[in-house]
Amino acid sequence: MFMNALGASWQTLLLVAIATIGIYVALIVFSRLAGLRSFSEMTNFDMAATVAFGSIMATTAVTTSTSLLSGAVGLAVLFAIQWLLAQVRRIRGADRVVDSGPLLLMKGGRFIPEHLAMAQVTQNDLRGKLREAGVTRYDQVGAVVMEATGVVSVLVHGPDDLPMEPDLFSSIRGREQLFPDHEFTG
Repeated sequence: MFMNALGASWQTLLLVAIATIGIYVALIVFSRLAGLRSFSEMTNFDMAATVAFGSIMATTAVTTSTSLLSGAVGLAVLFAIQWLLAQVRRIRGADRVVDSGPLLLMKGGRFIPEHLAMAQVTQNDLRGKLREAGVTRYDQVGAVVMEATGVVSVLVHGPDDLPMEPDLFSSIRGREQLFPDHEFTG
């Protein structure tokens, strides 16, 4: 009677415990097979996959309508998709179809309005990111990049700092604005 008042029987709770352990073991096994890249958040697809992993695990663990086998198959398919996308990213040119790629939002202390529009970021959004990075003056900004994950990287510099290394910007759309005299390959 006590368990019914809580909304679950001992049998249901036992099934939840077994499913939770089982799906957790499946996650460990699949992540060991697929490697650490499975949980990285290098692209927007990686972020979506990480959320999906959690959703599959939670659904399998706490609902009796999703079997442990169904959850394990769901995880396996998601890991397989992640692996396949990792292989596609290795193909030159195909990575641009799969990933949106990083985008230069500021060159020095100047906003790049057309890139802000592409990224759907306002100048006020960016000012907030500058403050988070400890920027108190626009002349401290070397560059601001919207990474493929959606994270904003604020690169600051001081008056005596060395110039930025062009190679670090080779995959960024708008890089030629930072390095007009540098010829990028690839």
